[in-house]
Amino acid sequence: MSELKFPTEMVDLPSKGLFYPESHPLASGKVEMKYMTAKEEDILTNKSYIEKGTVIDKLLQSLLVTQFDYNDLLLVDKNAIMIAARVLGYGKDYEFMYKGEQCTVDLSTLEPNLVDEKLWKKGKNEFSYTLPTTGHVITFKLLTHGDEKKISDEIKGLQKIYKDTNPELTTRLKHIILSVDGDVESRTIRQFVDNNLLARDARSFREYVRSVTPEIEIKFDFEGSNGVEEGATVPIGLNFFWPDAAI
Repeated sequence: MSELKFPTEMVDLPSKGLFYPESHPLASGKVEMKYMTAKEEDILTNKSYIEKGTVIDKLLQSLLVTQFDYNDLLLVDKNAIMIAARVLGYGKDYEFMYKGEQCTVDLSTLEPNLVDEKLWKKGKNEFSYTLPTTGHVITFKLLTHGDEKKISDEIKGLQKIYKDTNPELTTRLKHIILSVDGDVESRTIRQFVDNNLLARDARSFREYVRSVTPEIEIKFDFEGSNGVEEGATVPIGLNFFWPDAAI
């Protein structure tokens, strides 16, 4: 019996591959993915993956044809791959309930938000920003899947020690910032975030990060009985990938 070949598609990455080293498989700005099969539906219902919160990552890794270290994958590109996986698996129309009403979003129409690409450095995941109040100069990066895992593990560890705290915001800042006034030491960055980063500077910094991040936001304008809600967030769960799943 001859080997069966699965149909595949090339998916454009929001980063255009510019933040990966030039020798990296994703530097082309595209990734090859195969169509979903019954094997992937088994992944979606794997109780162990669901309990560990790894089911989506296991699914995407199974669908990727392009070979690379999954930890290198930028979150902005991971979101685009997730949407592409849903379209290739079950079509572009995603139906869901929102505030008690049936809604449909055409996933093929979602695009990365507009950013100033002149601020991007080819082959380098690094940006610079001067905090408006204190004048400190910080460099930062866009987070990868590997970074996200480290952040999640650190937050879980902190919450075991300090049960009544929510350290997510400061923990993310400590991982996204690469240097403070040229100092790249992790200890310096952590002390700066904990003791010297003013709230107004932190807010302006987060806004700047969003302005250079080519994120695909899964949002829609909800027209309900009480009027229009612009930019409502589309609920994402396992049914996003398996519309008929009773899970």
